[in-house]
Formats: sequence, structure tokens, C-alpha cells
Amino acid sequence: MTTQVPISLNGGQKNDLRIQFAALCWRRKRGKLQVLLITSRGRKRWIIPKGWPMDGKTPAASALVEAWEEGGVVGQVRGQCLGVYSYAKTGEDGAVPCLAMLYPVKVKALAKQFPEKGQRKRMWCSRRKAAQLVDAPDLARLIRDFDPRSGGLAG
Repeated sequence: MTTQVPISLNGGQKNDLRIQFAALCWRRKRGKLQVLLITSRGRKRWIIPKGWPMDGKTPAASALVEAWEEGGVVGQVRGQCLGVYSYAKTGEDGAVPCLAMLYPVKVKALAKQFPEKGQRKRMWCSRRKAAQLVDAPDLARLIRDFDPRSGGLAG
């Protein structure tokens, strides 16, 4: 079992903390596991799909909706929450500390048309490469340790 690392409030106060739901989108190509990264809209950093809670939806269902809207992912959540990671979401009001719950999404296909097409790029890569490209160290660890055969994280 992988140990959860301590979270960071990224300079905020505990009352400032916001929750998001994230999708670790994956597939197998020629026997190799690949992870889907997308670019952020603002600074074009490599990230994974994530977003705010949605009324009437479970955290896993919210993560799947975000994967569709941001990356055009057609798939399904396979398994429980893999863990959580913390990061600072920058916006008009400055940085807001966020905690994201990460769900595995098995990708069946990528749609050519999706809500945020034109605002983001998509890229398939190995877990190792994805872990190098994302900014949040605890997200990088969750990506690197992901193993769908064991139901989530290696360890």
C-alpha cells in the first residue's frame, strides 16, 4: 500500500482550502501503459483533467465529466480514489489552495469534438514522462505509482 504524503495548503489558511476531482486517464497501446495529459488554459502547463464538485454527481462521476469537457475522453472510472494531491490554483483572486481527489479513468476513445477543444492540447505519454511534466510533486508520485492491474497504486 502506498503511503499518502502530507498535504500542503500552499500558503493559504485551512478555511481557504477547496476540493476538486481529477481524472487519471489511461490506456494500453502495444502493451504499454500510457497516461493522457492536457494543457492548462492559461499558462499551457501539462496537467490532468480536474474540476469542482458538481451537484448531484459523485466525485468519480465529476472527474469523468471533467475528462470529457477538458480532454474529450470517452471512458469509465475504473476503481476507487487513488489518493489526493495538493496544489495552488491561480486565478484572478490570487492563489487558492486546492486538494484534488484522483480517480482512474480507462479511456475507450478520444473525441475529435469536445467542449474545450481549441483551448487545450492533449498528449499521451508514459507514466514516467507524465510524472516529469506535471508540476505537483504528489501528483507526480501518484502517476508514477499507478498500476491498473493492482486496482490503483503499486506498492
